[in-house]
Amino acid sequence: MQRWRVLDALAGLLAFAVAAAFAELIAAVVTVVSPIVAVGDGVIRLAPAAAVHFATSTFGTYDKPVLLSVIVVITLVFGALVGMAARTRPMIATIGFTAWWAVCSIAVWADQTMVVAAGAVIGGAALAGCFALNQMLAARLPTERILVEPASQPTSANDPRQRTPSRRAFFTWAAASAGASAVAAAGAQRLGGRYVDVEAERRAIVLPAAQSPLRAVPPGAALDTPGLSPLITPNSEFYRIDTALSVPRVDLEKWRLRITGMVERPLELTYAELATMPIAEADVTLTCVSNEVGGKLLGNARWLGVPLPALLERAGVHAGATQIVGRSVDGFTAGFPTEVALDGRAAMVALAMNGQVLPTEHGFPARLVVPGLYGYVSATKWLTEIHLTTLEAFDAYWIPRGWSKLGPIKTQSRIDVPTRGRTIPAGRTPIAGVAWGGIRSISKVEVRVTATSTKDAPWMMARLGDPLSHSTWRQWVLEWDAQPGEYDITVCATDGDGETQTQDSAAPAPSGATGWHTIRIKVADR
Repeated sequence: MQRWRVLDALAGLLAFAVAAAFAELIAAVVTVVSPIVAVGDGVIRLAPAAAVHFATSTFGTYDKPVLLSVIVVITLVFGALVGMAARTRPMIATIGFTAWWAVCSIAVWADQTMVVAAGAVIGGAALAGCFALNQMLAARLPTERILVEPASQPTSANDPRQRTPSRRAFFTWAAASAGASAVAAAGAQRLGGRYVDVEAERRAIVLPAAQSPLRAVPPGAALDTPGLSPLITPNSEFYRIDTALSVPRVDLEKWRLRITGMVERPLELTYAELATMPIAEADVTLTCVSNEVGGKLLGNARWLGVPLPALLERAGVHAGATQIVGRSVDGFTAGFPTEVALDGRAAMVALAMNGQVLPTEHGFPARLVVPGLYGYVSATKWLTEIHLTTLEAFDAYWIPRGWSKLGPIKTQSRIDVPTRGRTIPAGRTPIAGVAWGGIRSISKVEVRVTATSTKDAPWMMARLGDPLSHSTWRQWVLEWDAQPGEYDITVCATDGDGETQTQDSAAPAPSGATGWHTIRIKVADR
């Protein structure tokens, strides 16, 4: 009996795998958003700030794959429970798939307002899953078998009818369901991006000749220390934190950048029109507000794009417009004070990153880059609209979820080498890392190496790499004569305004983490 209960659960799991895979396949064919992605987007929209911060701080850039995996696992577990219940109460199968259809349809509708298409897509997939479950459960029903008994037995027993489950039929349908779901899932993945070949679009774009290859990094800006974060973060290593579970694939032929709201002359620009405007290049460090003290959610890149002040001047901003809101093609919004875009910092609509056309995962075809502000209030990827309004009239995506409305980057520093918990040999060794201060640059970095057997130690001045710009991090290094023992290493930076980063520890929510980065290491006797 217990064995058959397990098979009932397997039947339900496979049936919902069929439904989910066919939903993904049909959605890819008719170009409706993936139901699984749509449910994930709904989870992100409804999640409180504490949950979002937990996900980003725990899983970092893997938070989206983890969320999608959790949704898939929950779907399959739900299917297993439905399978066990439907064995004795067949109506449970209908109720289970109806509930799944409703949740997915609402999620897709919320993402694309395509309620009819969403309902049809997921309804068809639900029918496929329900059919698979019914076939597997039917195979579990007893089948008629004739047992031949000796002729001496009474006539009533000569031809007894006994009923037994058909295990072969069950496993045949189970294998067919597993195969069908695998084929459908593979087909969905293959078809998902066939309608817009973003990489072909990117390859066809020619960057301004003067900007490719990149201009040389000034001598003295980069420090040659093994393990130290590179001065310019490669595109492939640049952190990615956003609300998009699937990277938007934008068709350049249809894409437009609109400037709307409190402006004299609303604009609508094609990519070609935007790219022919005067272009600027700027080195800017971006960081996520969820970055913990000593965290990795930041990077430094060389951005190429249209200066935001030039676009605003062309549109003619009303005097009372106090907020600029960037809107993504997927509906995400981020807002910041209008004055920030006009105070001289290198705010831009970026089209390229580190000498390459903007990568898809970092916002192609265009994104906002605003030095000095955390990404959640400024760095709108896959930009499609710049809307002028007031700070009082609109709260962008993260503000109702408990995060601060302004989001200036706080002065911070990080130790890259040696790494926490490492044992190093005695002798001359570098302690190195990076420090950043928004648009205030960094004027000095101090390091304290304290033996755990003592309570205090002097601060030592680190050597700084030359600044790329006032909006980038600076590398730093301190050569230390390490003696055997256990040590705590602490770093503290002072920005270009003379303000030293605070020792007071604070969590990232609601306006960014504070505190000194400290690691503990051991020095072994040679």
